[in-house]
Amino acid sequence: MSETKTRAFEAEVAQVLHLVTHSLYSNKEIFLRELVSNASDACDKLRFAAISAPELLDADPELRIEIECDVEQRTIRITDNGIGMSMAEAIDNLGTIARSGTRRFLDALAVDARAGSHLIGQFGVGFYSSFVVADRVEVESRGAGLDPTEGVRWTSDGISDYQVERITRAARGTAVTLHLKASEDEFLAAHTLKGLIARYSDHIAFPVRMPDAAGEGWTTVNQASALWTRPKSEISDDEYRDFYRALSHDLSAPLAWTHNRVEGKQSYTSVLFLPEHAPWDALLGARDERSGLKLYVRRVFIMDAAQELVPGWLRFVRGVVDSDDLPLNISREILQDNHLVSQIRAGIVKRVLDLLDKLASDEPAQYLKFWNSFGNVFKEGFSEEFANRERMAKLLRFASTHTADAAQNVALDDYVARMQPGQSEVYYITADSHAAAVGSPQLEALRARKVEVLLLSDRIDEWMTGSLHSYDGKPLRNVAKGELRLDGLPAPEQPQPPAANAEAASALIARLKQILGERVAEVRIGQRLIDSPACLVLGEQEMALHLRKLLAQAGHELPQSKPVLEVQPGHPLLQRLAATDDADEAQALGLWLYEQAVLAEGGQLDDPAAFVRRLNGLLLGPQQASSSPRGSAAVA
Repeated sequence: MSETKTRAFEAEVAQVLHLVTHSLYSNKEIFLRELVSNASDACDKLRFAAISAPELLDADPELRIEIECDVEQRTIRITDNGIGMSMAEAIDNLGTIARSGTRRFLDALAVDARAGSHLIGQFGVGFYSSFVVADRVEVESRGAGLDPTEGVRWTSDGISDYQVERITRAARGTAVTLHLKASEDEFLAAHTLKGLIARYSDHIAFPVRMPDAAGEGWTTVNQASALWTRPKSEISDDEYRDFYRALSHDLSAPLAWTHNRVEGKQSYTSVLFLPEHAPWDALLGARDERSGLKLYVRRVFIMDAAQELVPGWLRFVRGVVDSDDLPLNISREILQDNHLVSQIRAGIVKRVLDLLDKLASDEPAQYLKFWNSFGNVFKEGFSEEFANRERMAKLLRFASTHTADAAQNVALDDYVARMQPGQSEVYYITADSHAAAVGSPQLEALRARKVEVLLLSDRIDEWMTGSLHSYDGKPLRNVAKGELRLDGLPAPEQPQPPAANAEAASALIARLKQILGERVAEVRIGQRLIDSPACLVLGEQEMALHLRKLLAQAGHELPQSKPVLEVQPGHPLLQRLAATDDADEAQALGLWLYEQAVLAEGGQLDDPAAFVRRLNGLLLGPQQASSSPRGSAAVA
């Protein structure tokens, strides 16, 4: 036997150990879920490896997990005969796992330490939950195919370091022994462990065994068959919920699920779940981390996150696909080009859309939970999913001028049903916040005519509407772009500004053009404004100013864009501009009208200080209006 070596945990692992033991005290029992899940993964990996190397199973082909407790020694032992670990793998997996999910786990706990039980499995650090109930953990393992003398023992108290030594181990696989803390006697009761296995691990496809009542043999305490292989009529809702929790490491129940068997040119089974909330790894920006579905081929586990089975805009879906037709040796590279995978992917998209349709129709409150968590991800699909755009559009939800708050609960069908007589277009506006959308001067004429406008304030909305041009045969019209024609709409109910004298209006437009010069493409009188003096209007294909600002801040080079300044000549500020003979005051007024229009649209001024000086001058009186010797430009 080799010498025992003591190694220090990497700093982040030590942080995880400390935080886990102080964050999971209200959900201690999940340690068993995590360790059984790890054991099941080890058996899955060996079963897959044995396809090409059957000798790895040697004389012990029945894969299994065994759990036993010793009341006198105060230990729980979880043993599997799966793939096992070498010395290097034990050090790498148990002592230096911080290279993968641990950093994001720590970031998530920094946001909400109470969320630890929701996070522990999502970041690949589930083994450390052992230290919630144990003050010492011992792991003995031997990798499949290695010599018995190449076993390893790993031991730690979970504080700062661990000990590792080479041992002789006759059996392949791994045994995890927990030396329980004095306060954890409840987990020494066999019936408690059986109850936890039934709750968290009943679906495990391998037998989970415990000593029988007589102590003379073993009895299987779980179903020991994959849930998706059983008839739907024999599976309870609670079993589906427990399967989802084990699959996703999420303590919350799923919002909805669908279980389907497809037979024909190819055969496969899928169980798909809609989570209630976004996982923490997604919230922390790990867009692709752990996304995809678990892939099995004829009940043999192939890979944990087969991203090729589900498009990126459905990456929130969790579940399992078990194919009868894919080759057992399939790789990620083969998945990308396999026509059977493309068919499964199309089927998965259809099933998820069916599920969302049903949820939106039957349980609208639950659907809004889904939308608030995943609506932005779902919207990504409009630039990718051409075949299903109309179905997807029915599932969109927006804020609107019809509602009093920022809740995104208006469907396009709702909007179409409320369209005014003579209205032929679906009106919307994009902005960088709900408040900016609600307060936009672009809405004034439509609001006066009681025409509903959809208020889009998510960053992705500008991209999405670039791919969604119509709904139910009705064009979508951004009220801040192009010419807004109000012909055929109801007359406004409130008094309108008096029509401008044509000659005076022409002179005013010419004066503003001279003041603004190259800042704008055109100055014109439009139909949008009632209470505001001016607004910016973009071309039909132009990018909104708030999005240009974000992209510019991110370092993107953008093509030049010159907006149109639309004015309402009857407004007192325009009348003041028309009436003044003071060239400096006119210059200050013209620039200030343009700059406030830029700010209202989410643009950014090049010289905010000059804008403030000019505004102060206008407030103090005509003699102060031009107190700044230079005009401020703006990023349009």
